[in-house]
Amino acid sequence: MEATTKSGKEDVVSVENLAPLFIAQQRFEQAAAYIAGFKEGLIDFFKAPKRTIGVCFPIEMDDGTVRTFHGYRVLHNHVLGPGKGGIRYHPKVTRAEVASLAALMTWKCAIANLPFGGAKGGVICDPKQLSQTELRRITRRFISELGDAIGPQTDIPAPDMYTDEHTMAWIYDTYDILHPGRNNLPVVTGKPLELGGSLGRTEATGRGCLYATQRFLAGAGLSGLSSVADARVVVQGFGNVGSVVARQFREAGAIIVAVSDSKGGVYTEGGLDLEMVSTQKREVGTVVGTPDTQTLSNEDLLALECDILIPAALGAVIHYDNAERVAARLVVEAANGPVTLMADEILQARQIPVLPDILVNAGGVTVSYFEWVQNLANESWSLEEVNEKLRRKMDAAVDAVMGRWQTLLEGTRGDEANDTSLEINLRIAALVQAIEHVARVTLQRGIWP
Repeated sequence: MEATTKSGKEDVVSVENLAPLFIAQQRFEQAAAYIAGFKEGLIDFFKAPKRTIGVCFPIEMDDGTVRTFHGYRVLHNHVLGPGKGGIRYHPKVTRAEVASLAALMTWKCAIANLPFGGAKGGVICDPKQLSQTELRRITRRFISELGDAIGPQTDIPAPDMYTDEHTMAWIYDTYDILHPGRNNLPVVTGKPLELGGSLGRTEATGRGCLYATQRFLAGAGLSGLSSVADARVVVQGFGNVGSVVARQFREAGAIIVAVSDSKGGVYTEGGLDLEMVSTQKREVGTVVGTPDTQTLSNEDLLALECDILIPAALGAVIHYDNAERVAARLVVEAANGPVTLMADEILQARQIPVLPDILVNAGGVTVSYFEWVQNLANESWSLEEVNEKLRRKMDAAVDAVMGRWQTLLEGTRGDEANDTSLEINLRIAALVQAIEHVARVTLQRGIWP
């Protein structure tokens, strides 16, 4: 299947299939090849989502007209606990995309050892063309259409692309009105602090990315690089996640030499003034044009020589057509699925390790779990407590993946007849770790009836 990707100012036709569901399925198959010792057919159970809901509803717009909107909520698995996953508003939301992201959430929760299964939701709309009133109407109607498919012990939404704490407040209020007389705060996470949100939730994904990278470098490391201190870092994407990642890494001693958004990037050899970049983004709408910086395209930014490259925006930004140009020593996936199947192979052949998304960006769902626990117990933890608990969770997850990686490598050494060791990378190790965890719990619970 051919797909179009952006390269500079021109569109390039790639030989690679960039469909998120296809990539998720192929990666599952790659990992499943290294899994043995379970009942025949059990692993196949995890290929498809448990439940997919599609809804269609009318909304009266501000101008008095009526528009029809479509939305989805997919629960991939609930063996470990209730579903957990964001709700996104975007014009290109598809059922297949939501299904692939729900599966990703299952493995992310399993790696972080959280009592959740994977879920995801979305509404096909363009938030940039909608008023706050229209977005509130869409949110309330979408949640009412889902009914009891979501709930504190069933399926718990969170913010995602173009949704935020305000959206989560509307979700909570709608659900609470429809289910009076209960403690409904745990039905959704990522809420405002005044509505039971958790301290540290906004920065959680970026902070978790830093913790995962620090633990990896301390444990395995790169030649001459055992921490992020003095590391030259490039962040592709300066949005909700990328801007926090940049600040977190700088506070840990890294030198942020380049960042970008959808309109382009900025570079400074000695390191960017992130306060100046943030001001430019806030006042102009893009980082491009920040004083005393060099402007460059997103494609050129991905090819900058650096120690750590952090794609923190959209999926499939590093693909077959540009993976050879990547000049980083380590790629850290803060976004979901920024490195494609073919790019994985190219980077591995070039000995550029990739810290996978299901490990790196698990900080967001981890602190969402903390918020859920606080809501259930009617407690409020300090920021220091949240961050320390997050660090311990991320360290344990990285250690588990690194250990599984070494075990997989050792298991293939010496098998000249079927040497697959070159295929084993951190992503496969993370997926194997996650799938085996869910499989073990499935068998411990027993196949019902």
